[in-house]
Amino acid sequence: MQAAVKTSIFERLGVKPVLNARGFNTVVGGNTPTARMKEAIEEVERYYVDMREMLDRSGERIAELMGAEAAYVTPGAAAALALGTAACITGTDVEKMGRLPDTTGLKSEVVIQRPQIYQYDRAVTTVGARLVEIGSAERTTAAELEAALGPQTACVLFAAHLDELPGIVGLDEVLRIAHGKGVPVLVDAAAQVYPLERFLSFPKTGADLIAYSCKYFGGPNSSGILVGRRELIEAASLQGFIGFEHVTNRKGLGRGYKLDRQEIVCAVIAVEDWLSMDHERRLADVERRIGVISRAIEKLPGVSVELVRRAGAGPRSLAITVDPAAARRSAEDVVRELREGNPSIWVNSRPGAILVNPEPLRAEGDVEIVARRLRELLT
Repeated sequence: MQAAVKTSIFERLGVKPVLNARGFNTVVGGNTPTARMKEAIEEVERYYVDMREMLDRSGERIAELMGAEAAYVTPGAAAALALGTAACITGTDVEKMGRLPDTTGLKSEVVIQRPQIYQYDRAVTTVGARLVEIGSAERTTAAELEAALGPQTACVLFAAHLDELPGIVGLDEVLRIAHGKGVPVLVDAAAQVYPLERFLSFPKTGADLIAYSCKYFGGPNSSGILVGRRELIEAASLQGFIGFEHVTNRKGLGRGYKLDRQEIVCAVIAVEDWLSMDHERRLADVERRIGVISRAIEKLPGVSVELVRRAGAGPRSLAITVDPAAARRSAEDVVRELREGNPSIWVNSRPGAILVNPEPLRAEGDVEIVARRLRELLT
């Protein structure tokens, strides 16, 4: 097999290039700017800009596109969750902002249903909030949610990617209960970007704040958006890196959540392009790539393939189940050898299976390289 050609920057840094058959994940660099974004980056780099004005105008454009009251570009969805939580704790009170992450005397509890506990709930606690888990690991009731909301509740966190779990209180009911007690609801919709009806549905529900990750719809790895109620978006922006430079109390916690002007413009373009894209064509191309890989391995001994269709982030992927006795290799062996090879190929996995998402494989010939390497390892 022909070795990958090293580009000068990878060679100088001693970094192995990766063919990404895993998805638009943070650990492999998220996403790649489109040609339109690269043109915009060059245009933006010609001049400097008032960053506060840039954030304000970009937020207005994104809010208009998404049917929300207001929006704010953040360095990723986790930052959107953190700044959104901080906004729920302090509002626009600058004195309170300067006290975070010390939340003594402030509303600091973030209520979450126990079945929805997930790794990124950590983002809301970085500003000094405390997670209050309600219900059991299998079930939360509306009565338990209502009982948990009190004078110390800053907001309710709802993980949209877990909204179909059995035994949870759905978003509409969460909103009804929380708003009945004057408590805002923060929705983590980071990867819930397709179909478009779902992407645009969360502001329409009346959710107070919604966090998205731009990498899932073509934007930079380090960008996200927070959309929602105008007064809470204003509070979040005051907590951000430019708010830190302009408010009278320069103790805000968001100074580290800095963005380049190029990233902000790319976030706007990502939303524009995602909403105007021919998604049937996009998904047909993903299906074509899956077909290339599937045909290369589907008749091998001990190998079975299954097309996986997933809501939210949307792209189809291929689940390759491996019988070690027949294939003489386990799925785990294949995943390891793919990564150790040259080029390094990253995929997802689950016990006994390899999960291939070919959507990021956009360069000519990359899909064929992955298909050929899988066939070699599974033969």
